[in-house]
Amino acid sequence: MGQNEEREDLLPDSPPQGLEVEIQKLVEERDGLQDRFLRLRAEFDNYRKRAERERSETIQFASAELMRELLGVLDSFDLAFRNAASEKADTAEILRGLDLVYKQFLDTLARFGLKPIEARGQPFDPNFHQAVSTVATDQVPENTVVEEMRRGYTLNGKLLRAAMVSVSAGQ
Repeated sequence: MGQNEEREDLLPDSPPQGLEVEIQKLVEERDGLQDRFLRLRAEFDNYRKRAERERSETIQFASAELMRELLGVLDSFDLAFRNAASEKADTAEILRGLDLVYKQFLDTLARFGLKPIEARGQPFDPNFHQAVSTVATDQVPENTVVEEMRRGYTLNGKLLRAAMVSVSAGQ
């Protein structure tokens, strides 16, 4: 008799009763865990979809609030144009009115986090300034912004648009 034949004789024809019960418990536990996994995955998918929908609505409502605030500026422009079109319009009055509307516009944008970048007279900073030309001068230190062609802005502390500037090159 070979070694394999002896081993086959040692194995029972059916598993012991306790082992069948243990296998059944493990199968039920596996099925329960699989069901929990599928439910959790479905809950996560629902959460992800709900979060995306809420994010989209937040963006829409945030821009709606900005638009509501800008309507006041738009009303001021309408009034300024009506006054400028009148026969009694004085150039100085029109300019003062436009200056007030401009300040109102900047204040409204500032409430939403938009801030202009101070450039003129500041040291050149490539993180906030885009140099488009250099100017030979001994009036200011080298690498100082001498002219601002287009204002730059930050939005809530993050660069939105760099200021377009001329920088001193020294003599």
